Amino acid sequence: MNIAEILFKNANILTLDNENTKAGSIAVSEGRITGIWKTPEPPEGAVRITEDTTIADLKGQTLIPGFIDTHNHILMYGLLSKQVNCSTPLNKTIVDIAHAIEQKVKDSEAGEWIQGYGYDDTLLDEKRHPTRHDLDHVAPDHPVIISHISGHLAVANSIALELAGLTNETTDPSGGYYGRDEDGNLNGVLYEATAMEPTHNLLPKRAKEEMIEVLGEAAKTYMAQGITTNTDAAVFQLEDLEVHLQAAKQGVNPMRTQLMIMHFLLREGGPFEGYSPSQLDERLQQHSNGLARLDSAKMFQDGSIQGLTGALREPYHQNPDTYGSLIHDQDDFNEEVLDLHHRGFRITTHGNGDRAIGSILDAYELALQKYPRDQHKHRIEHVQSATPQDIEKMAKLDVAGSFFINHVYYWGDRHEQIFLGPKRARRISPLADAVKHNLLFTLHSDCPVTPISPLFSIWAAVNRKTSSGKILGAEQRIDVITALKSMTSYAAELISDEDNIGSLEVGKLADFAVLDRDPTEIDSEEIKDIAVTATYIGGRLVYSTGEVVIS
Repeated sequence: MNIAEILFKNANILTLDNENTKAGSIAVSEGRITGIWKTPEPPEGAVRITEDTTIADLKGQTLIPGFIDTHNHILMYGLLSKQVNCSTPLNKTIVDIAHAIEQKVKDSEAGEWIQGYGYDDTLLDEKRHPTRHDLDHVAPDHPVIISHISGHLAVANSIALELAGLTNETTDPSGGYYGRDEDGNLNGVLYEATAMEPTHNLLPKRAKEEMIEVLGEAAKTYMAQGITTNTDAAVFQLEDLEVHLQAAKQGVNPMRTQLMIMHFLLREGGPFEGYSPSQLDERLQQHSNGLARLDSAKMFQDGSIQGLTGALREPYHQNPDTYGSLIHDQDDFNEEVLDLHHRGFRITTHGNGDRAIGSILDAYELALQKYPRDQHKHRIEHVQSATPQDIEKMAKLDVAGSFFINHVYYWGDRHEQIFLGPKRARRISPLADAVKHNLLFTLHSDCPVTPISPLFSIWAAVNRKTSSGKILGAEQRIDVITALKSMTSYAAELISDEDNIGSLEVGKLADFAVLDRDPTEIDSEEIKDIAVTATYIGGRLVYSTGEVVIS
């Protein structure tokens, strides 16, 4: 008879296993589930309870597998908390943003960089991007850069542009471009990573210890949302990788961590040249006490639809001359995908616009034709404007999708009115099509682009309500159980860890979230308002509101 180190009783347990079994009690030993019973307490003799056993009386609360967010930027989220908040509704106008920058200038020494985040041109009263001149007025002696809410654009003032060596004669880089006024002069708006790189390379580096601390604070926010496994969706440099590994090793971030490593770090001449996926995964585990693992090789093939840089097959609704651009030339992209695929990497590629999604699928198809491989788990991130044909091809190639469902609420109205028009807007994040074609898929927050909250993402998938209260594409809604599984059991399968996490079954890790209500039993409109009252990782309590009675 097994001894229970922890016994959860009087619980409403949603196992989210293949049969969607419900239970009433569950026992844990050495960080894994050792017993599950349908009754509120284990049957007599089923498990040994000792004076050392911790009893957690849930008093009817709902216990589910810990949430798995398969795409966000947790380190970026932590770092942005130290910058000037330029978001809306906090700032209604460009003058408001300028005032916020001005206040930061007053507390900074001359020449010190000022960084801001989160502005959204389509929510500002002026309906335009801030420019270098808007920022020059309040920061004549400081280099300033503020990032767009999408993360794909930024605005720099004149000093920042000058320090970066950018002039009116500077030509646009591959995969990005510089905003210009009617006279062809730089206006300070930087589109996509290659355009932002010259200024970003000049930003002061934070001490590693400070970054580890920031990551730890962000992890607390994530665990308070019931997240037990988390994926940082783009590790761009070795310094950031080391922060993740040390935060895990030191226990500052107790979550299980998946890391998408940018493709250029894996190229010839890169720090991981010649590494196989298993070798790199082993290295990450060795330096993180087994908490951090390789998720995939990460690529981008377009930008942001709300930044007009997502690559579309048809033009933008209110910008009929704009289609967006592919980041990589198709031949070059095919070649790099082929190399990563042949080396055995799982490839994850950012694709918002349907033209980018088509480009990604073409590259994956070529690689699979040349080097067939089962269970390759290649995937597309965001999948915002996939057509029915794109979803069918994803299914045919066994390509998974990680859907940025929060777009429906935060940008759905503007997709309909500004970016995509009514017909295309109602199809964003086509989850019902994914279900119809038996596509392996997950939901994600893309935090800090939207706030971290699995329950909100599940609510968005089930209801498809925009911020104005409109239902956008009712035919693409999915049921609550499917939405829950997309952030638990399906997500575990996506990251190839379904033997350990994602559902509550004997032998699996005791990663739990405790909810004050059952999302399958309440009005679907209330799902986003459910409170997480406790989070457990490997049977260890990492977050609690005190509502779980422990004895």
